[in-house]
Amino acid sequence: MNAMSVKSKIKYLCVLILILVLEACHSNADYKESLPLETADVGMDYEALRSEDDITLSSEVSINTIPKDLKIIKSANAKYKVDNVKLATRSIKRIAQRYHAYISDLRYTNDLYRKENRFTIKIPQQYFDTMMDSIGLVVDFVEYENITTKDVTEEYIDIETRLKTKLEVKSRYEGILRKNAKTVEDILKTEEKLRIIQEEIESAQGRLKYLTNKVSYSTIQIDLYETVEYTEEPESYSKTFFAKGKEGFANGWSIVEGFVLGLLYIWPLVLLGTILFVALRARVMKSKGK
Repeated sequence: MNAMSVKSKIKYLCVLILILVLEACHSNADYKESLPLETADVGMDYEALRSEDDITLSSEVSINTIPKDLKIIKSANAKYKVDNVKLATRSIKRIAQRYHAYISDLRYTNDLYRKENRFTIKIPQQYFDTMMDSIGLVVDFVEYENITTKDVTEEYIDIETRLKTKLEVKSRYEGILRKNAKTVEDILKTEEKLRIIQEEIESAQGRLKYLTNKVSYSTIQIDLYETVEYTEEPESYSKTFFAKGKEGFANGWSIVEGFVLGLLYIWPLVLLGTILFVALRARVMKSKGK
């Protein structure tokens, strides 16, 4: 009986061990099945993050790879409303001086409806955007702002290349003139070629200088206007007492000035008359003394 009890216990123990082994295998299988799913999620997140980073990086690279030797001509044409045209113009002039700019021309008009001041600013290209932003802080209302850019890089490079070639040709002709031109006819032909090439070189240099100036200094044309209350123009104007007094003083001074100038013109006659008067008076005094 004891033997049967021992066998039963061993049997139960083996069954228990088998159940534990099966349970452990099932748990391991569940873990292995769940592992690829989690890995896929992490991989998807990583790919998403990687894509976003790649987009940001490519944007930064595209911004940083903009050529720095572009030749761009910038210009602006804007019209603003202000409370006081003269004060706003003075403020804009101070801002322009701060950015090494200058006023190229200025025209002021005043009528029954508005006061307007139109002027052109020449400013270094690197301060163009800053100047436009600063003007926006001074004015009260922006009626319009037109900003244009013109890329002249291709023309600039083309002229530089042609100029380099013409300088080389000129150098070769000068060598021919020094070494190979023996007769007067050869010398004249070579000098004529040199003259034509020199004119083309000067023309190209002038165009390059013009483009360089246009690229270096941008143009901003500003129209400032101030509205005023309409007042009817009087049919006639009457002078004030102060104006009349000023005019009378000026006319009186003109008379005195004319009289003095007249004496200077006839000074010989005045001198002769003075001498005659003194002589006659001396003779009369002498006759009275006798």
